[in-house]
Amino acid sequence: MTNPFSLTGQTALVTGANTGIGQAIATAMARAGAHVIAAGRSSCAQTVALTGGEEIALDFADPTAAKEVFADRKIDVLVNNAGIIRRADSVDFTEEDWDAVMDVNLKATFFTCQAFAKAVFARKGTGRIVNIASLLSFQGGIRVPSYTASKHGVAGITKLLANEWAARGINVNAIAPGYIETNNTQALRADPDRSKAILERIPAGRWGRPEDIGETAVFLASPAATYIHGAVLNVDGGWLAR
Repeated sequence: MTNPFSLTGQTALVTGANTGIGQAIATAMARAGAHVIAAGRSSCAQTVALTGGEEIALDFADPTAAKEVFADRKIDVLVNNAGIIRRADSVDFTEEDWDAVMDVNLKATFFTCQAFAKAVFARKGTGRIVNIASLLSFQGGIRVPSYTASKHGVAGITKLLANEWAARGINVNAIAPGYIETNNTQALRADPDRSKAILERIPAGRWGRPEDIGETAVFLASPAATYIHGAVLNVDGGWLAR
């Protein structure tokens, strides 16, 4: 029997794959059999060593940075993981920080999806898109106005693109990670009071691991998820259910 969770013979492009969640997604896809293209503005050499894949340089400060990536190669799976965050009180938040976050997190996600879809449709093929959303696709957060807006937007365009492309052979879904053990959460985990408050709300009783997101991405990219379109899957240890 064919393994419905296998990605053998597939090529997956993972953005922001140099570390953390992106690296975990890339390595999980490689374990599932995919050839992985790790993309980032920083070196993805470590990820390439773990996956046996390849790397390309993409800096999504230019939201159309990936417009030519899909033209000369068959890529079956796109994971839009690259993202940035800026923190400040909303009364002090600058237009520069607003635009920088929206460009990378939302505008680049949309136009990378668009470039991928054009290539898939041109070859009359099929494809999978997995966008990385956030708990702040559902909640407001504090002091991260552009990040919250961008991640609400990621959830919205995931649903919109699923509506347009499901019948044309592309599955578009998203993952909303909870509190994950990465460099971005090191300060929170090092603060005993803040870490305790977070853990008390998580029904699973632990911080998430990057691998939790990686394996979920493999599922959404696999044949097992063929009838899943427009979902924003919370991988948060039960945080949003609390």
